[in-house]
Amino acid sequence: MILEERLATYINSLDTGNTAFLNRIEQYAAEFDVPVIRKETQQFIKTLLAIKKPRRILEVGTAIGFSALFMAEYNPVCSEIITIENYEKRIPIARENIKEAGREAQITLIEGDAQTILPSLKETFDLIFMDAAKGQYIYFLPELLRLLKEGGILVSDNVLQDGDVIESRFAVTRRNRTIHKRMREYLYEIKHREGLVTSILPLGDGVAVSVKRKEG
Repeated sequence: MILEERLATYINSLDTGNTAFLNRIEQYAAEFDVPVIRKETQQFIKTLLAIKKPRRILEVGTAIGFSALFMAEYNPVCSEIITIENYEKRIPIARENIKEAGREAQITLIEGDAQTILPSLKETFDLIFMDAAKGQYIYFLPELLRLLKEGGILVSDNVLQDGDVIESRFAVTRRNRTIHKRMREYLYEIKHREGLVTSILPLGDGVAVSVKRKEG
């Protein structure tokens, strides 16, 4: 945990909670070890949605649909959400959750590899939420920036790897070294890339918030 556990517990104790339906999905995720956005991150995204009021949202990494449904629920304006998922076993569950929530007209789930799908998308987005395989973030970035409107926000979740990202590559397990290297490259890129303003927050498992500068 990035944030000291007692502090995170206190912050989460102040949360006003979610709908019963979202709570049920979150409980299922906990029971079957499906990763969903952490409580602290949920609170942050609620605030971000209230500020930005995005009309078009792109999500990379649907899992079982929790975050897409969360954004649909707490965005103050009615938005179009496109979400991409590559893990076949989770796609039917996500579709069922979206259907049960009555959000089929609002949320479009695209099946397949984001690296193949992203270049096929043409319209731009006000908000992009990236919560896919961490080792792929650096490869998705060029297409995500193409699809992000000027003044739009890119939110990248799970960027601090439970604190491992600050360690030497030799201090992390061998199987995690590639992800470790790529995530450090990604964080350097979004902090130094001209045209982006980025903050990296020790929230949940680390959240990076990048705003695409307006030209002129």
